[in-house]
Amino acid sequence: MGSKDALGRFGEDLAAAWLTASGMRVLARNWRCRTGEIDIVARDGDCLVICEVKTRRSKRYGTPAEAVGPRKVRRLRELALHWLDSQEIYIPEIRFDVVCVIVPPQGRPVVEHMVGVA
Repeated sequence: MGSKDALGRFGEDLAAAWLTASGMRVLARNWRCRTGEIDIVARDGDCLVICEVKTRRSKRYGTPAEAVGPRKVRRLRELALHWLDSQEIYIPEIRFDVVCVIVPPQGRPVVEHMVGVA
């Protein structure tokens, strides 16, 4: 896997498959508006899940989860409101998850799903 973009796409594909296998329904991937992008929007029963995906080759420079700080969480909250406005639907509960993917040079990728991080 050569480029950073390809690594990110691979991680998002793994994350979407993971969420689907967990019983969620993926509603949108890479949804964009003028203020940013949501990696994955999914439904978990009646709950809307805004999911940030972080993919790394190793933990050498920190875990993928460490890349999701307070600033990113604020941005995700703002983007969730924009997504809801664009869909013109009401969903009673919104949850913010992070899916961390480590793709080592050898061996299988490791996926960690962090539920309700914000």
